[in-house]
Amino acid sequence: MDYKSKFQFWLENDYFDEETKKELSAIQNDEKEIEDRFYKDLEFGTGGLRGVIGAGTNRMNVYTVRKATQGLANYILKQGGSERSVAIAYDSRRMSPEFADTAACCLAANGIKAYVFESLRPTPELSFALRTLGCISGIVVTASHNPPEYNGYKVYWEDGAQITAPKDKEIIAEVNAITDYNTVKTMDKEAALAAGLYEVIGAEIDDAYMAELKKQIIHPEVIAEVADDIKIVYTPLCGTGNKPVRRVLSELGFKNVYVVPEQENPDPNFTTLDYPNPEDPKAFTYALRLAKEKDADIVLATDPDADRLGVYAKDTKTGEYVPFTGNMSGMLIAEYILREKTKMNTMPENPALVTTIVTTNMADVITKAYGVKMIEVLTGFKFIGEQIKLFEQTGSNNYVFGLEESYGCLAGTHARDKDACVAVMCLCEVAAYCKKEGKTLWDMMLEMYEKYGYFKETQYTITLKGVDGAKQIAEIMDKLRKNPPKAFGDLKVLRFRDYEEDKIIDMETGSVTTTGLPKSNVLYFELPDNFWCCARPSGTEPKIKFYMGVKGTSLADAADKVTKLTEDLKAVL
Repeated sequence: MDYKSKFQFWLENDYFDEETKKELSAIQNDEKEIEDRFYKDLEFGTGGLRGVIGAGTNRMNVYTVRKATQGLANYILKQGGSERSVAIAYDSRRMSPEFADTAACCLAANGIKAYVFESLRPTPELSFALRTLGCISGIVVTASHNPPEYNGYKVYWEDGAQITAPKDKEIIAEVNAITDYNTVKTMDKEAALAAGLYEVIGAEIDDAYMAELKKQIIHPEVIAEVADDIKIVYTPLCGTGNKPVRRVLSELGFKNVYVVPEQENPDPNFTTLDYPNPEDPKAFTYALRLAKEKDADIVLATDPDADRLGVYAKDTKTGEYVPFTGNMSGMLIAEYILREKTKMNTMPENPALVTTIVTTNMADVITKAYGVKMIEVLTGFKFIGEQIKLFEQTGSNNYVFGLEESYGCLAGTHARDKDACVAVMCLCEVAAYCKKEGKTLWDMMLEMYEKYGYFKETQYTITLKGVDGAKQIAEIMDKLRKNPPKAFGDLKVLRFRDYEEDKIIDMETGSVTTTGLPKSNVLYFELPDNFWCCARPSGTEPKIKFYMGVKGTSLADAADKVTKLTEDLKAVL
């Protein structure tokens, strides 16, 4: 069916409700809008669904969510999981509770029990819940930090991590095999409850989750010592973090935690935010205002599904608040954990830190300093979660920490996804440790730069929307893949990694080796002196991202070098 035929099918078929038809009737003279909504099915990618909310095959709505869930249900049944269950959580976005119920009722109609949280919860708590309840799978309804018009649907497997190969492709095949919406099953929620196929969960999981988080604290006595003095400002950015973050900090004894009132409660429109992303400095406008008023030591923001953490800390010399990248905050926590566990002789045997190929090279230097193995995986925290599973299966290593550059990290193995609740807790412990020593987090960061090197990273992003945009992104990747640049400015490319083709080419000798990682549409250019550049189309947004990293001799030198590398990249493109 072409997009016009699909549009007519949705407009006329009795399967679709009147509200959907009314929405579509309003655009029937807008050819471009009809094409955008129906030119393809919203892609069920390796992480699930993500898209703009609205009627149409290329939109997030109860019909696309139900179709995806039917594919998942078919896969679960083929895996012999009819007696197993699925846990479902959702965030503060528009339609999140409705999409959660849609998924639960579809599963119930297929004879699969769904455990559904009573109200919004962080993504990492879903990862924890499904393992605690012995579920075969989990679903989180969230679009993470995307703009308010978006929602999404992420699928997890029984180990608590997002689906990885080969299951991701197998589930995608099941979803894509459904071509007739009329074959998708559902049942009434009340009937599902009565049949024991829909069960509401809440406080009992919250309590168990909190207990696991608090196990990651290394020095409770330090927190107790400075609890009266340290001041923390926090914003959940109108999402799911408010209750769990406040609770864990309170239970640990932190007394001066100030929550941004304008962003404290769930708000699907994110009224006080341009973009609910802790990577965006503008998201901190209200928090920094409150921080100055309270003279806070540390300023924290979690994204709407509370798996990413943004940080500012006070520079005592200037009195200003300094922004931390995900690499910086992740390295602060990692170095603190490795240092203190080594000092206290509590480091496990064969310790391993897991990071991604686009995360700071400082991780390599720090792990070597403490004799900890560093393992690099593809971009996406699900690959870090997969390593935890492999460690448990093989006994090869013990996980001590994992991080990715995009403001996500995980201490502990209670979850298998990045967890901003545990990250807040850990970073507040590091801040307490600094306070005891008469320092700030920024002072500690500067000490780390002096000790390990002035590593600095940045991103350059090109956004190309719609049908034409997707084609242009593919063309950029194709050009770089077929004719890899020999240099970026005066920096020679030493090695070129093509993860799609699973090869690493030595640009001087021409010798070829394998990457050792799963296939992925990612290109990586190794440059001299800890410089690097990586190209990767986003899996969730109409963007192509270029990640870059350098090592300088000072803050200013590193900033100059990363600016020049960005300009050299633009010249290559």
